[in-house]
Amino acid sequence: MSSRGAGAATTALRALVSVLALLLVTGCASGSGEQPTSHPTQDTTITAEVGERFTLSVPENSSTREHWYLVAPKPDAAVVRTADRRYESPDDGKSVGGDGTLVFTFEATGRGSTQIVLMHCTFPTAGTKACGGDGASAAAEPARITYTVKVG
Repeated sequence: MSSRGAGAATTALRALVSVLALLLVTGCASGSGEQPTSHPTQDTTITAEVGERFTLSVPENSSTREHWYLVAPKPDAAVVRTADRRYESPDDGKSVGGDGTLVFTFEATGRGSTQIVLMHCTFPTAGTKACGGDGASAAAEPARITYTVKVG
């Protein structure tokens, strides 16, 4: 290998090492790596610090047309961002049609206040436009839970 080729390889290796070191120092993902703070459905006022992750957990059973959605108005991204949404089955998904928990994870991104709105669609509300139906049914409107988040 020529000295010119060796120099280019050394430069590329140094750049790669620098990028890897930066990733190790800052972390590949945002957040502190700690488990997020969990909030039950009835806990509608949430206080968090910048960088803190928190979860909102709601019961869900898709076999009975029960679903939860994050709806408008969406939270102010300068205050809170959506980090994850996952379904947890009590038996790791081994049984069909069982109850489970839908977990929304958020991260506080900046100081301020915002709202998070979750909408609960069930079999009786499935025909409403809000839940994706044609609106022809006379079903009740889906329930909504509004969480107020204050980041300090």
